[in-house]
Amino acid sequence: MPREHLLKIGVSGIRGVVGEFLTPLLARAFAQAFGTYVGGGRVVVGRDTRSSGPMLQRAVHCGLLASGCEVIDVGVLPTPTIQIYTGATRARGGLAITASHNPPEYNALKLFNGSGLFFNHYERSELLDIYHQSDFRQAYNDEILRLSTETEAPARMHLERVVKHVNVDRIRARKFRVGLDSVNGAGSVMSPGFLSETLGCELHAISIDPTKPFPRVAEPRPDTLGDLAELVRTKQCDIAFGQDPDGDRLAVVDEHGNVLDNDDVLALAVMIALERRPGNVVVNLTTSSVIDDVVTARGGKVYRTPVGEANVVDVMQAVNAVIGGEGSNGGIIFPAVHLCRDSYTGMAFLLDRMAETGLTMSQLAAQLPRYWRRLGKTGFEHGRLGPLMQALEDRFPGAKLDCSDGLKLLLEDSWVHVRSSNTEPILRIAAEAKSEAGVEKLYGDVLSLLSGR
Repeated sequence: MPREHLLKIGVSGIRGVVGEFLTPLLARAFAQAFGTYVGGGRVVVGRDTRSSGPMLQRAVHCGLLASGCEVIDVGVLPTPTIQIYTGATRARGGLAITASHNPPEYNALKLFNGSGLFFNHYERSELLDIYHQSDFRQAYNDEILRLSTETEAPARMHLERVVKHVNVDRIRARKFRVGLDSVNGAGSVMSPGFLSETLGCELHAISIDPTKPFPRVAEPRPDTLGDLAELVRTKQCDIAFGQDPDGDRLAVVDEHGNVLDNDDVLALAVMIALERRPGNVVVNLTTSSVIDDVVTARGGKVYRTPVGEANVVDVMQAVNAVIGGEGSNGGIIFPAVHLCRDSYTGMAFLLDRMAETGLTMSQLAAQLPRYWRRLGKTGFEHGRLGPLMQALEDRFPGAKLDCSDGLKLLLEDSWVHVRSSNTEPILRIAAEAKSEAGVEKLYGDVLSLLSGR
């Protein structure tokens, strides 16, 4: 496999398989480039629970100190917590060492500016120029600043922001039985206390030991959360939550043990937010049309962006969005807490809605319009992306085209979106239709064309 496929620089930072491709030397150099770009000052550093985390963490410390930065290490914490703390403390920037939903052999450096937001296109370009030119600031002995730790304030700050937007007393009064699977990731540190102590739930948790490996596929999806679904049925939980290793993505299981589609989870959060304050909503191109139905019914407007949290956030700021996110990955972005994907806001919203209405999780989900969705992926040869996209256009000549991120084909009662992954050397395929037969046919046709079958 070509080298560039195992080391990828995208909208969130630099990511790759640890070892030959993502090395401590590279992490140190990238951190030193980051420190040079932000101009010294305080930089917040945190990580998830991957075995390569401590090694890369020390490399990042080295690079930042060498560039004249003061390092505030917050340890193992969810990515949204690191982002919120970075912005709230007026640091010059932040770095999260996490590969999010990717397998454990991957790791990454996620980069945040002084507002605790992912670097925009211009910031990334300037940083990469510094990195590729190796034009790093080298701090002299008397310019080297300190490394300190802060383990309690970030989590407290994050959760205080979340609970301002729900009725905590109402949630606590219901004494919900809640299941949790944090995949032994960064959420293992914060989520149990948030659900049991802050929100007063009776907690039944699995995979909340941050010292152990991921026990399942890192991405929380219906096909990876079988143990959590079984926990719901065994313990008769009212609801259950699944997280990815860095705690920004959220999956939800209803009281029957059925895992909700991630797009429906986002749609419910959008519905809750818009009923409090109408306005604009921003989602990516792969997010379900259920969002359009929910937003239109409440007098709002939907804006769509290329996939990637940074892309969604850019447009959310431009249109003053009430809420946004990325449905296919369970990413809820609620600006009143912070402009980042945040599973904790999603958990609080859904528990509050259940407490307010008296409805079960399955009854809340049943309020949404019904769409059928199919997600998948396939490999592709380097240099063949253009011809494949042209072949797709030719296969659906009457479709409306959106080429802002790969190719999205909008048909009469369905759509398909094909794009190269931001994090892996694959093509991602998303299809949606108003019937199960419709989506299976559309997905099958596209997959056959892309894979040459």
